[in-house]
Amino acid sequence: MEALLRPIYQERASEANTLGIILVEKREEVSPITDTFDSILFVLTKDADQPIFTKHYTFNDKKAAMHIITEKQLRKWLLLGKNPKLVDWLINGRVVFDRNEYIEQLKRELHEFPINGRKARMGIEFAKLSRRYLEGKLFFEQLNYLDAYNHIVDSLHHLARLAVFERGMHPEVMVWKQVKQLDPSIYKLYDELISSQESLAKRLELLFLASEFLIHSRTKDGAQHILEVLALKEHWTIQEIHEQEELKNYSVDLEVFIEYLVDKGFIFIEKRSTKGNEIMHRYYKVKR
Repeated sequence: MEALLRPIYQERASEANTLGIILVEKREEVSPITDTFDSILFVLTKDADQPIFTKHYTFNDKKAAMHIITEKQLRKWLLLGKNPKLVDWLINGRVVFDRNEYIEQLKRELHEFPINGRKARMGIEFAKLSRRYLEGKLFFEQLNYLDAYNHIVDSLHHLARLAVFERGMHPEVMVWKQVKQLDPSIYKLYDELISSQESLAKRLELLFLASEFLIHSRTKDGAQHILEVLALKEHWTIQEIHEQEELKNYSVDLEVFIEYLVDKGFIFIEKRSTKGNEIMHRYYKVKR
């Protein structure tokens, strides 16, 4: 298929805006890595009117997709973990064009995974974990077992990704295959939840008991990024926290995460008077 795609990627390579091109071939009959396509052309550009542009091609019984992504969009996806296939494409795909070794440098960054980027990724992942876990626990207490199950499976997935980050690696599409090797204790929780012969209520009860420690023991590392940012000022309003550039990526999970850290004693509340007689302003602070 590459011979058929070569004129297409050579045309893209001739454009000054193109930083690099990677060719990804499917490795199995039904491949989640390539979204079932036989080949993927992954084109990175410096900028574009559209941050994401996709084209599909076909030849006899074969099909291919070309994804043109801007550097800014790529960095955002890598930070937020929104598209885990990208890591596989970058690491395992074949580089067919690389302007000024841009992709080689990107690969080195992925392998080295600088500590600042890792802390931010862990913080965002832990925020998602805490939200799904707390909501799942609430559903369990309300005897809504199916909703509790859905949330706890999601929270375990976030816990698995967190375990991968802790080891300086990036989560792959098949993250449980990774975690089975990296952290068998988390894999065992997941396996027992989905394969146990116990009733759903009993499985959930046992899982909440077992996972409490695993989550609590990771709170300090998971909260490191947000606590370092909040330590830059004496105190913060919630609006100031939302507007802080590094914390915007926490998105809808931010306030639940903050309340979780207040409950665990990592963030403190400072009350200040308002014009009302009894109601107080609520400010947030950490030890500096």
